[in-house]
Amino acid sequence: MKDLFTLQQELQSGALDAQLSALCGAGASAISEKRSRLLALIAAFASAFGAGRTAGLYSSPGRTEMGGNHTDHQHGRVLAGAVDLDMLACAGPNGTSVAHILSAGYPEITIDLSDLTPQPAEEGTSAALVRGIASRFHDMGFEIGGFDVCMDSTVLGGSGLSSSAAYEVLIGLIINNLFCGDRADLVKIAQIGQYAENHFFGKPCGLMDQLASAVGGIVSIDFLDPAEPVVRKVDYDLTSSGYALCIIDSGADHADLTAEYGAPPAEMKSVAACFGAEVLRDVDEAAFWENLAEVRAKTSDRAILRAIHFFMDNKTALQQAEALEQDDFVRFLVLVNRSGNSSATLLQNLYCTSRPLEQAVPLAISVAKHLLGGEGAVRVHGGGFAGTVQAYVPDKEKERFRRGMEAVLGEGCCHFLRIRPVGAAVIA
Repeated sequence: MKDLFTLQQELQSGALDAQLSALCGAGASAISEKRSRLLALIAAFASAFGAGRTAGLYSSPGRTEMGGNHTDHQHGRVLAGAVDLDMLACAGPNGTSVAHILSAGYPEITIDLSDLTPQPAEEGTSAALVRGIASRFHDMGFEIGGFDVCMDSTVLGGSGLSSSAAYEVLIGLIINNLFCGDRADLVKIAQIGQYAENHFFGKPCGLMDQLASAVGGIVSIDFLDPAEPVVRKVDYDLTSSGYALCIIDSGADHADLTAEYGAPPAEMKSVAACFGAEVLRDVDEAAFWENLAEVRAKTSDRAILRAIHFFMDNKTALQQAEALEQDDFVRFLVLVNRSGNSSATLLQNLYCTSRPLEQAVPLAISVAKHLLGGEGAVRVHGGGFAGTVQAYVPDKEKERFRRGMEAVLGEGCCHFLRIRPVGAAVIA
């Protein structure tokens, strides 16, 4: 931590440009954008909490799921990447037991950290995440105090880029730096964020989102042992492929869909229970097929189809990582499409069965496939049911693709993104 004036001077003089370049690439405009946001946050912190304070500067990125749709909660494999949209924060300890969080565009959040038990009234709120993260650090033996934060975000809310995971990782990074001597590694920070979301926020999420945000780059993750996930960086420069990563906002809001998101893990676990297992990763696939009639009698057709998706997509996620490591992007695209087809027909997470007339995600996928004309790849992105679609678009077709999608879904629906090589980071 440093005093606010020193942080301001270091940003303006370019002393922190190396750190900013690591986050967003060497482009002058990207560095300038980060610098401007951080200077604004320092000014906001000084105005809200006092100019004489000491503080640190922090960043956590959004993420894109590249492979393994609804496999993480079954202790499976995923492929994910951090993206070049992030949350930035200026934060410092305040010597009390209260956390004050000012996030641009939102009301101030105040959390008394003298009580680190779940608060029913906070369920589903950012306050629940902050309290849950602080609680987990406290359980690990750290003394957590109050702190003040000013933050802003370019991670689009409701975009499927997991602004919630970026938020959790950012708060975890801040607490780890302010009170824990940076002793928790990035994987642990991700696990703490998941704990808060599961036990305080009330959402039964897996760990992929938090890990991708925390670790950065493209990562192949194996959750065979969720307590010790195997995280392998995939050394591949997506910009060299000749294709651009595009996240398409279907226009359908994925808020208030906790029940829909909870159904796939619950149904997959019901299949696993037929074999005395908790999750599908612990079920032998051959035994599953051999006992299909018995499993069907005990569960449901949809649960079985979702289990089949898990077995297929768990292998596909690993094959996607291997394709990138072998610089075989054509093979990678084939596998992306395979995963997308499995999500549509087996996992069945493109729309809510309770709202059969609202099928924005299938429509977005169909329009994207039409525009691509057999090139590239398209799949549902993230949890599904609403939200976003992921496409790999030839560089030469980016603007034509954008115009075509916007003609149907509206201006601003396409977001062309880069993979960010660095995950959660203490900037200064």
